[in-house]
Formats: sequence, structure tokens, C-alpha cells
Amino acid sequence: MKLFIASDLHGSLSATQAMLNRFEQSGAHYLILLGDLLNHGPRNAIPEGYDPAALAETLNPYADKIIAVRGNCDSEVDQMLLQFPITATYAQVLMPQMRLFLTHGHVYAPDKLPPLQAGDALLYGHTHIPVAEYRDDILLFNPGSTTIPRNNGRASYGLITATECQVRAIDNDELLLSCPVHHRL
Repeated sequence: MKLFIASDLHGSLSATQAMLNRFEQSGAHYLILLGDLLNHGPRNAIPEGYDPAALAETLNPYADKIIAVRGNCDSEVDQMLLQFPITATYAQVLMPQMRLFLTHGHVYAPDKLPPLQAGDALLYGHTHIPVAEYRDDILLFNPGSTTIPRNNGRASYGLITATECQVRAIDNDELLLSCPVHHRL
């Protein structure tokens, strides 16, 4: 199974359309959204293509493929526009080789881990900075931001398969980061 991971859309319709094009091309089974979907938030400038209502309409046809968690800029009002749940602080996905703990990154993060076992993965966003690395046998994976990359980064998304996790650039699909997926013995 291949999973497509995106975070921090922040209401940009144009960035989300580019991300969805990559999702369609990827052949991924599910689209995991790690929060901050519709609103830009008070600390961010209004992004190019800002249209939260149209973004919701664009995501809704994918509702049966989306697994989403709530970001610090998401609200109950946002849920009224979306046809898939976004109000959970975290979700968990079981893959044959590992458990994925999905969160935005403002409650659970690499410096405040939930209860995880060796071989599990923490998937988070919030920082807008891509990460694909192991710390103490826990995979830390952040796809970066589709809309507002930080640290001179590029708009990006992630892919996770049974053997590898990758962060890729949205504009040209260039591989930015990768690491192997370790299997439990």
C-alpha cells in the first residue's frame, strides 16, 4: 500500500490543486492530511490562491480516500465545509510493517512523543519543514508544507510505501529526502 502525505495547505486552492495532481499521478491508495487545511492562521501571510471554501469543494470528492487530523488553525466551522472528519487531534494507521501515528505537530511532536514502540512512526506537519529520519528507532516524518514552506524550502508532499518514505517537491516531483522503512522483527 502506498500513502500520500500532505500538510499545511492553509487555504491555498492553487497549491492544493497542484498537490492533488501529484496525488493522482502517484497511484497512492490514501491521502493523509496532517492539518491546517482551510485557514492561513494569524502567524502566516495570506497565501497565493487563498480560497478556503473552494479548497473544501476541491477536497470533498476525495473524501473516501482522505484520513485527516486537526491542525492548530483548523476549527469546528471548517468541519462544516468538509465531507470527511478533521476534528481529531490524532489518528493511527496500521500497516503490516509499522504503526503510523498521525498528528499535526502542535500537541504531539518529536520533542513530545505519544506512546510509541520501536518501529512505529510519527507523521506530523506544523513546522513546514520536511523531515525523514529515525530517532531511537522511531520514524519521524514531516512532508513539509504544500503552501508555505519554511527555511528556504520548497512546497512538498510525502509518500510512504512498505519499503521507503520520501519527501518530494510539488513543482517538479524531485526527491528531496528519503529513508528506508524499517520492519519489525
